[in-house]
Amino acid sequence: MRRLVAILVIVSLTGMGLPQPAQAGMLPTEAGLSTEAGTKERILGFLDRGDVRNQLQSLGVNPADAKARVASLTDDEAAQLASKIDNLPAGGDGVGALIGALLIVFIVLLITDILGVTKVFPFTKPIK
Repeated sequence: MRRLVAILVIVSLTGMGLPQPAQAGMLPTEAGLSTEAGTKERILGFLDRGDVRNQLQSLGVNPADAKARVASLTDDEAAQLASKIDNLPAGGDGVGALIGALLIVFIVLLITDILGVTKVFPFTKPIK
């Protein structure tokens, strides 16, 4: 079993170093402009959501002022803001991330117990 796992790890690590194919091409001007305009529209759509509007008002920000600020952003600033919005967690409180991390730790400890490397859980029997 250890030999199989070692071979799989070696093959996967070797495969990570291989170059991946890529393609490059010309982008029409209209396509570039439409994505930049779409970025500001996406941010404005985000500001139109009820929960976002309520949160802005609770922080003392007028939603109309926020929309005016978004309209005055440059294309680069709008793209940065949109990418930050896309990367934010949906819940924002981190409970899901904590549960996921605990689940990963549990699975790793369970696998190491089954392989006989550790003895954390009394309900596992190591492979002989």
